Amino acid sequence: MSSANNPTENSAHANSLDTNVVDNGMEIRMPSGTDDPLSDAEIQNYRKEINRLDRVILDAAKRRTEISQTIGRTRMNAGGTKLVHTREIAILNQFRDELGEEGPAIASALLRMGRGKLG
Repeated sequence: MSSANNPTENSAHANSLDTNVVDNGMEIRMPSGTDDPLSDAEIQNYRKEINRLDRVILDAAKRRTEISQTIGRTRMNAGGTKLVHTREIAILNQFRDELGEEGPAIASALLRMGRGKLG
């Protein structure tokens, strides 16, 4: 392990970094906001983690879509409406609260995938 990645070998360097242990047991340093750029290897590790997270997000979005479509069909077959407006508003608000201004766009995409376009 290089001294740049080993806090015990370079305490001044380690003090400018936060560390985070990911599920595969690798220690990946997080940028501290200083001018301490990540190495190419660290960038590659982050990209691998992003790819893994993207897979989790995609799988969850597909599953959410399946469940939402099943609920919509069940409601329609029972004579109800395909969607519940108050529930959609609550979902949009939750995504805004947790993700900021881009949250509603993400929620809207997920809602459309589950019920189809309105109008």
